[in-house]
Parts: sequence; structure tokens; C-alpha cells
Amino acid sequence: MTQKQPDSSVPAGPGSGGPEGGALSHQRSGEPLWRTPRPLRALLVGGVGAAALAALVFTAATGFADPFVALAFCLVIAGGELARITLPGHRESAPIALAGAIAYAFLPSLGGEPVQHTVWQVTAVVALGVALGELPHVAVGRSPRLEDVARRVLTALLLAAAFRPLVESLSLTGPSVVVALLMTALVAVAWVLDVAVSAVLRAERLRTRLRVAMRDETLAQVATGGAIASSGVLIALACTVTGLVGLLVFTAPLLVSQVAFRRHSEVRRTYLETVRALSRVTEVGGYVENGHSRRVSQLSHGIACELGLAEAELLELEYAALMHDIGQLSLREPIAGGATVLASPREQRRIAELGSAIIRETGVLDNVAEMVRRQCEPLAGDGDEGVPPLGSRIIKVANAFDDLVGENGDAERRAAVVERLRMDTASEYDPRVVDALASVLAR
Repeated sequence: MTQKQPDSSVPAGPGSGGPEGGALSHQRSGEPLWRTPRPLRALLVGGVGAAALAALVFTAATGFADPFVALAFCLVIAGGELARITLPGHRESAPIALAGAIAYAFLPSLGGEPVQHTVWQVTAVVALGVALGELPHVAVGRSPRLEDVARRVLTALLLAAAFRPLVESLSLTGPSVVVALLMTALVAVAWVLDVAVSAVLRAERLRTRLRVAMRDETLAQVATGGAIASSGVLIALACTVTGLVGLLVFTAPLLVSQVAFRRHSEVRRTYLETVRALSRVTEVGGYVENGHSRRVSQLSHGIACELGLAEAELLELEYAALMHDIGQLSLREPIAGGATVLASPREQRRIAELGSAIIRETGVLDNVAEMVRRQCEPLAGDGDEGVPPLGSRIIKVANAFDDLVGENGDAERRAAVVERLRMDTASEYDPRVVDALASVLAR
């Protein structure tokens, strides 16, 4: 619940206490999290880009082996990249493109005839297909996330580097149990490496803990990763018998799965957009300052990442932070400036309980409603319920900060507000959360 103070003074808090050491580093005094320097991302994109460019130049100079096969796989990869989807967590995925790339890297023969493409050619064909598929997106202003594109090319490069030499040395020309097991083992290792790279990039982007990012990425990619990997292996094995017909036949099931993933993603996105629209009702009605809910949500997200919350918890926290002030709609007259931190404890409790009751009417956001209900409680909690949920404690700190700073607070005022919150860590605010806020602001 939130709003900016017009003057430069910082009101005294409801309690006092000592600070508990910390960091306050994320969002308000520096660049947003997603714009902060990301050297690991730059290293991945630059390295894969250089390898792809070298592969294209080398393959163009030496000539393409089996050019018709290369063209067919390139077009499938391009079509899959064109149909890429955005999954929950802002993850871009191109299942058909990646399955086609895996199949081309693994392809030992086509219809019984050996194929001769090298690691360089696999990298060149995949990179070219990805680039062609992304061109229409770029033309209409939907530029891809370069790290996700680089990961797809990197996966094909690693698989080709591991498998193509074996094709030549062991004369693998047809489907067999050994070939199938080898492909399965390699693609499993590649999936683990891809999840690890994705987790490192996520930890760097969100400034969260690597362990948490690794768990989130594993859970998020286990379904899509299994479908893509199995499809890639099946396409490669089928093409050894049926030729390019296998490429079309075994791409169809993956297309159906992609449609299902897309629908799930769209439902979740629509849900979040609805919550965001609902959170603006208090702003449109003049109960809080414009942008307050968004700022509290962003700041809460940064604090939660600093504290290592999992992705599912981050989503619930985002919902709760966006709607934390919705109980103000029950007020006959808005609070001055919308700053609930300046309201009496009784009034704060009433607003929180009414907001929680509204959210519970959805029937599916009980955890969010509970976070909103307990956001104004002191650090030790009220009554027998004990300490409020961590999400409630995060929202309380983020809301108080934005209420006292608002949108245009200068560095001196931000520092003063942080110190004011530190003074209340013995009774009102969780010292760990205040320290995390400091780390967010410092960045």
C-alpha cells in the first residue's frame, strides 16, 4: 500500500531498533535488474556467434555436403524458429527448431545412404536456419532473447562435436540399439548442460542464488526438454530408414505439443495481465499514486530474488504486491497521498483484510490473499498466528519504502528512508528484508 511524501522529511517510525547489517541493492537507485551488466550472457552470445560465423565461412568455402538434406533441415529449423513460443518465466523456446537441430547433428544416414556433413556444417546449417526464422520477428520488432538463441545453437554444436566423429570412426550408418542408446545419453548430457547454462544466466539476470535458479530451470524445462530431446532422437533414427519423410512425420507430434505449451503460456499471461489491470483500479480512483503498485511489485521482486525465493513464490508475490492496496477501495475518502504506512495500525489492518477478502473471491489465490491480509502485521505477528509469511514482510518493506520515497526520490532521501526502516527492524520490519532492499537499491 503506497504513496509518496511531498516534503523531504522522513516521519518517525512506529518502533525503534538496531539495524542488522546488510545490503540494499536492487532497483530504485540503479538500472532495472534486466538492464544491469551481464558479462556471462555477453560471453555466451559472443562465443556462440563467433563459432557460428566461423562455421558459415568455412562451410561456404569448402562446400556443403548433401546440400539437399542440409536445405531440408535448415528450412525445418527456420520454420520452428519462426513459430517459437514464450513460456512462463519469460523463457523463449523453439521446440521444432531445436528438435530439427538435434536430429541433423545426430543423423548418421538418410534412407540407408551415409551422410557426410561435419560439425562445421551442422553448426552452419543450424545457425543459418535460426537466423532465417528470426528475421520476420526482428522485422516486426519482436527481437529474440539472444541468450536463448545462442543456447539452441550451442546445443546443436556440442551434440555434433560429440557424435559426428563417432559416425566416421565407428561407421554408424543405420538404426540400432547402440546408436539409440548413444544418442539418448548424449542428448541427456546436453540437456543437463543447457539447464546449467540457463540457470547461470537466470541467476545473473535476476541476481538470485544459483541453487534456486538451477531448481527453477530444471522444473521449468523438464517437460519441454523431454519432448524436444526424444523428438530429435526419433527424427534422426527415422530418417535413416525413411529418408526425409521421417523429418515430416515425427515433427507433427511436436507441433501438437507446442500448441498446447503455447495455450498454457497465453492463459498464464492473460491471468497476469488481468491482475495488473485490476491493480490499477486504485490508481485510477485516486487512492494511490500512479505507478505505486508497479513499483512495489518490482521492488518486491528484486528483494525476493535477493533472498532466494523460488519462481512459483515469485509469481505469487508479484500478484500480492500488485494487489496489496486493493482494500483501499472500501475507504470513503482516500488516505492523504495514498500512503498507508502513515495510517493508523487499525486502519492498515482493515484495508489489508478487505483487500484479502476481495482476492479470496477468485477462489484460486488463497496464498496471495493471505500475504495481503498479513502485510501490515508487526514483525512478530498478531495473536497466535506467529510471524507473517515472508511475502507479507517483503511487501510491507517495499510498500513503506515507496510510500515514503515515491517515484522521484533522490539518493539522499532514499538513504534516509532506508535508515528509518532499519530503526524499526526490532518491531516492525524484517531486518533480512531491509538488508535485501539495501542490496537492491545499491545496484
